[in-house]
Amino acid sequence: MSQAPPAPQAPNPPRTPHQGDTDRICGLAAVQAVFARRPEAVLRLFHLEARRREAGPLCKRMAEARRPYREVPPEELARIAGTPHHGGIVAIAMPRPVPALAAPFPAALLSARVLPVLEGVGNPHNLGAIARSAAFFGCAGLLLAEDPRQALLSDAAYRTSEGGLEALEIYRVANLPVALRAMAPRFTTVAAVARGGEAPAALPSGKPFALVLGNEEQGVAPATLAACAKRVTLPGSGRVESLNVAAAAAALVMALEGLPRG
Repeated sequence: MSQAPPAPQAPNPPRTPHQGDTDRICGLAAVQAVFARRPEAVLRLFHLEARRREAGPLCKRMAEARRPYREVPPEELARIAGTPHHGGIVAIAMPRPVPALAAPFPAALLSARVLPVLEGVGNPHNLGAIARSAAFFGCAGLLLAEDPRQALLSDAAYRTSEGGLEALEIYRVANLPVALRAMAPRFTTVAAVARGGEAPAALPSGKPFALVLGNEEQGVAPATLAACAKRVTLPGSGRVESLNVAAAAAALVMALEGLPRG
């Protein structure tokens, strides 16, 4: 007796900008940032005795919202956080929605000198570090390409960003080359490359920069490179070929933010 052919499988759903039903946001700066920008997302709060003073105002807000909070011993906080690197305080929060970028471009993205664009940056600690640098140097937003290699908003990214992710408007981009071409009238689109690009100071300064940072191993994809108007390379000593992507992002954002507007 022949068997019926297997039922067709549904395609994998697109990856969402978060993983899991809640986020664990660790560290005082990151927790204070989520309370400052989206307090309604905080579901539960836990802290060590050593953080009682800093946690006090946040606990008061949790009490007003009728949401649970508790002082816990170190071993329990490490279990709740999923890491011993929790900084003494952990907020359990609803995942942050990350909308798709659409025209017309949000005004916030046009207000800053540099808009970092990440394509395949797979390490969540690099994502968090880039967000921290971007916020520190005055960027207003961050774009995440819908690349299967791309790290998403996660516990590790929030922890490493020290509140930087909360300070940025974050959007996702389904087709990065198409999006970059659409952005060209408003931005100078620039791909960061390990060699062969212009120095930051040589780039035209009339428009904001959309700075594309690629995968840590493969770099920016060829189709994305082709869609960028310029390529930029940090001059170095030559003793090593390139910087870690998060370090390169910090140096490039600082350099481009310092260029005068045309």
